[in-house]
Amino acid sequence: MSDPTPVLALAGVSKSFGAVRALRDVHLELYAGEVHALAGENGAGKSTLVKTFSGVHRPDEGRILLDGEPVVFAGPADAQHAGVAVIYQEPTLFPDLSVAENIFMGRQPRAALGRIDRAAMRSRARELFTRLGVAFDPGQPARGLSIADQQLVEIAKALSRDARVLIMDEPTAALSGNEVDRLFKVVKALREEGSAVLFISHRLDEIFELCRRVTTLRDGAWVAGDLVAEITREDLIRRMVGRDLGDLYPKQESTPGETALKVDRLTREGVFTDVSFQVRRGEIVALAGLVGAGRSEVARAVFGIDRWDAGSVEVNGRRLPAASPTAAMSAGLALVPEDRRQQGLVMEQSIERNIGLTGLKALRRGPVISRSAERDRARDWAVRLRLRFGRLSDAVGVLSGGNQQKVVLAKWLSTRPDVLIVDEPTRGIDVGTKAEVHRLLSQLAADGLAVLMISSDLPEVLGMADRVLVMHEGRLVAEIARADATEESVMTAATGSAA
Repeated sequence: MSDPTPVLALAGVSKSFGAVRALRDVHLELYAGEVHALAGENGAGKSTLVKTFSGVHRPDEGRILLDGEPVVFAGPADAQHAGVAVIYQEPTLFPDLSVAENIFMGRQPRAALGRIDRAAMRSRARELFTRLGVAFDPGQPARGLSIADQQLVEIAKALSRDARVLIMDEPTAALSGNEVDRLFKVVKALREEGSAVLFISHRLDEIFELCRRVTTLRDGAWVAGDLVAEITREDLIRRMVGRDLGDLYPKQESTPGETALKVDRLTREGVFTDVSFQVRRGEIVALAGLVGAGRSEVARAVFGIDRWDAGSVEVNGRRLPAASPTAAMSAGLALVPEDRRQQGLVMEQSIERNIGLTGLKALRRGPVISRSAERDRARDWAVRLRLRFGRLSDAVGVLSGGNQQKVVLAKWLSTRPDVLIVDEPTRGIDVGTKAEVHRLLSQLAADGLAVLMISSDLPEVLGMADRVLVMHEGRLVAEIARADATEESVMTAATGSAA
């Protein structure tokens, strides 16, 4: 049973930034030995709440309670001393130091004459990983560690500081299935040790699998606090978006037309081999498989970013040269990349400039770009995609993740492509925006666009695809019709277990 007094709590907390009220009368209690979920759409106030708990922001109204007593965190160091640790989605370790050195940075154990006792440091680090139930070499350098391994190092660092509260902000967003399983085992071990864990995730399945309680925010305000066992997914979605969402996968029926994209025996040595498939107008074809199967690499080669060694790509019967994105775009191909921040957007540029980047020639008036034409194009697509923004001249970096994804989609849809390749179209965006992206993809296919969708979200694959192509270790191993596609059939092929 949990202690009746919360380890850490917010009581009626409000926080504003100018005219924007980021938090309004929020209360939340974290108990020892419990995993507590924080749910809400992008912009609901989750990040501000985390920064308030961790001492980055001070509340304008309300109180922070530690063991039932009011406390004021003057900064992050105060929160750390009180036992509060935040594990971010992408940790920032010192790459040239070892794992053990990162864990004990500034607090290294000392030997005679004040020298650092490296043996003791590695031994203590090894004990921390043993507590977490994972095998890890404390002497290896941090450079080259996966995101999942870096998170483990951050968790070990928190334990070394005797953290009682661990806040995990979207920890699984960049992890593979096996890495998520390992993280869940670690979180359960923390729970058994008596830690209070605040777990933030857009993935509802994770909330229902891992958490005992869930607090929901909407537009900065507290909406509900529930025991997970007493609500359904539909209840939680309704709390998050303020309405019945309807179908999360609004797949429209469409009749496939002629072949728009034909890939024949495409090979890139050491990456993927002998990949052949077709995508017809009016259909959504999903490219499924485990992380590392080669799906994104095939998409990059098809679009001409990476050179292939053998095979061919045709768009509307026109054969494309290898390694020429310009030729791919001219033929009617568009690619929405997996990493929207690094590959899809110029974060410091405005919304309107980002949307216009793929159509500069059409926006040119003589030797200069027409700002009015650029703004008109951006405004048109902002309305079509239900983009939420302040001004079109705002930097795209201020938008939520879901709205950034809409800007990337607008950028490419404005080229009026015949084939749209979308790589992880809803990763890291909230459930309401996810439904809007699904609605858009379904409408585009119904209007005759050929869509190739790469997704690691199995319900998304099953809900949206007319056909599922499954890759395993660089090879296309199965093609499954919508009527025959199940979680079992897709995963059987993806793990190489199919006969």
